[in-house]
Amino acid sequence: MPGTEVVQEVVEYGYAIAMIGVALCVFLCGIGSCIGLFKSSAAAAGVLSENPKLFGKVLVLVLLPATQGIYGFIIGIIASGPVLEAGTAMVTIDGWGILGAVLPMAIAGLVSGIYQGKASANCIYAVGKQEALSGKLIIYPAMIEFYAILGLIISIILLA
Repeated sequence: MPGTEVVQEVVEYGYAIAMIGVALCVFLCGIGSCIGLFKSSAAAAGVLSENPKLFGKVLVLVLLPATQGIYGFIIGIIASGPVLEAGTAMVTIDGWGILGAVLPMAIAGLVSGIYQGKASANCIYAVGKQEALSGKLIIYPAMIEFYAILGLIISIILLA
């Protein structure tokens, strides 16, 4: 039948676009977390080599950038629901809708994970010099976490 090829292509592209969006969200948030964790754990290794007793005080600062990867994974699971439900029968506009819905988390997760790791690393260096600051310094990388949470919330709202 003439014209059925066009309909099939429109349907197949929607599924592919949505899957690319889900994968991008999980990958970009994971990359942001990995880079952030590299920065914070490298700083912690340096500080702990001089004073191993500070392990408990720097542990939270090291782990803060890991949350972006978790958020990206959560959005990936939420966004996968409609994609798997529709299967390959997803129209293009729905695929673009899912891609657009996951982008706030993908971008916020990538950027905030990297910068949260840098902020955490600097706070870890400060704890190495003045142990008493550990409780106060957690606020600085935690403020960056706020923007990852905003990306998470917007993506959840857009996927609902």
